[in-house]
This record gives sequence, C-alpha cells and structure tokens, in this order.
Amino acid sequence: MARDDRAHWGCISGCGACCRLDPSLRQEAIEALSPEQQEQYLAMVGPDGWCINFNTGARSCRIYADRPDFCNVANLVQLFGTVDDPGAGDRLAIGCCLQQIRSEYGGRGRVMKRFRRAIRKRL
Repeated sequence: MARDDRAHWGCISGCGACCRLDPSLRQEAIEALSPEQQEQYLAMVGPDGWCINFNTGARSCRIYADRPDFCNVANLVQLFGTVDDPGAGDRLAIGCCLQQIRSEYGGRGRVMKRFRRAIRKRL
C-alpha cells in the first residue's frame, strides 16, 4: 500500500483474519513475543490453525474484552507511532491487516472492501 497519511487503522467487526494463528504462517510474529506470550499464543492455536477463542461462524472473538495484549492490533498503532511520524503505527497495522485479510478472504472480497472503507479518515 502506498503511503497515505490520511488512512487510519480501525478494526472491523466480522473479520477475524488476525485470529488465524497458525504458527507456520506467523513465525516472525511469534518470535517477537516474550517466552510467556509465546507459550500463551501456542496454547491458543486450534487444530485448524485458528484461535480456539474465535467463533468462525460469527467471525467474532469469544474473549474479546479479555484477549491477550498481543491480540490487540491497536497496540501496534501505539507501539510504532512516533512524534516524528505519528502515522507509522497506523501504516504498520493497516499493512498487516491488508496482508492477513487478503490471505484469508481474498483481495477483492467484502471483508477487504469493508476494511478499506473503515481505514479512510472521515473529514
């Protein structure tokens, strides 16, 4: 995605693409976690590669209010935004979501279209 400082990351309901935790697809992300977080992450991976707390039918998290910190994509926005570049976190989170949504649901589907609408800044 081209740099667009007008886009702001926002999670959309009914997506859950980030809940696909399959370690073979997420090795880099797992390595960034602490040993305790890695253990928790791996314990959350179901036999199908999806989080055991993800309701695949409703595409919703069963523990959303109490989910682990590493499940909160908004943390990326806060961690990587800086005074010199406050949009860096948004761009990172948007890039991660675009990649994951494309991988799980395709690049031209309804989820992708809804996400693209959600990240546009409302003036």
